[in-house]
Amino acid sequence: MRVARVAVVTGGTAGIGLATAHAFARDGWSVGIVARDEGRLRDAEAALRRHGGAVLALSADVADVEAVNDAADRFEAELGPIDTWVNNAMSSIVAPAPEIAPEEWRRVTETTYLSQVWGTLAALRHMRGRNRGTIVQVSSGLGLRAMPLQVPYCAAKHAVTGFTDGLRSEFLHEGVEINLTVVYLPAVNTPQFGWARTRTGAEQDIPAPVFDPRLCADAIRFAADHRRRDIYVGRSTIQMGLMQVVSPALSDRFMARGWDAQIGEAAPDKPGNLFAPAPGPAAIDGKFADKTTPTRSEFVTDRQRDVLVAGLAALAVGGVAALALGAGAARRLGRRRRRLLPRVF
Repeated sequence: MRVARVAVVTGGTAGIGLATAHAFARDGWSVGIVARDEGRLRDAEAALRRHGGAVLALSADVADVEAVNDAADRFEAELGPIDTWVNNAMSSIVAPAPEIAPEEWRRVTETTYLSQVWGTLAALRHMRGRNRGTIVQVSSGLGLRAMPLQVPYCAAKHAVTGFTDGLRSEFLHEGVEINLTVVYLPAVNTPQFGWARTRTGAEQDIPAPVFDPRLCADAIRFAADHRRRDIYVGRSTIQMGLMQVVSPALSDRFMARGWDAQIGEAAPDKPGNLFAPAPGPAAIDGKFADKTTPTRSEFVTDRQRDVLVAGLAALAVGGVAALALGAGAARRLGRRRRRLLPRVF
């Protein structure tokens, strides 16, 4: 009898995390989820068990390294060897940077960046002895190119990339076969947009294009079975990465428009889920269904990116070579014409 593979998803009771947990459970995996709210954990656990596999839902604050380690130990003991660990949990605050208090900066950093460090290290304690497994860091296009009003979140997602790149280099040096994948996501229709702490006097809006959480789950699920370095979900994520590479200064101006794009209808500021869970059901979708594109295939990996870069480089080199050949031919033709033409005094 084949033993089910085990996947762990942090932030697994809503949005992308819950969609990802369902994707694994549908495919016959045993699934562990981590979140803070006990009610949502129980609801998500019951929904996941309908797929027929083993499910374990644990309450833990992912900013607490000991709680994350304890959760990893329980998943290993009760579900079996962890094959894939998905670091998905996050939090954010929507406010101008000078208006964000030090404890809010610290909390976003702990839940969005350090949670991925603690989750990765907890998974590695179990995976390294087997020298196999996959760790997926759920990042964002805002980890490639930051925007206003979410500076702590953007900075935390940039830090995730730096941490993962450094760890990959250590793995290469040590011969570790564990796979690390970063998945960069676009704007996604999840409940988080109703749960974020705000200090703008308005509801947080979301600029189009907006994508389905299930598309993100498909990309994460793909990473569990295919060794990829990076996965980019949605055209807007690719555009943000390209803009930042081609012209950071132009990107600054373009992203400045993101300030107004995030300001919705006037509303009282919200405490959000920064320090405590926000109320709400275990739901995948948010309130932007009217803006959401239905695509379930719009993601590319570093392999397609590298082919594109190689092709562009070949075109550039070919263009330079053609120009050089043309210039050389023109010089030779000029010298030949000077020899053939009569001298004029």
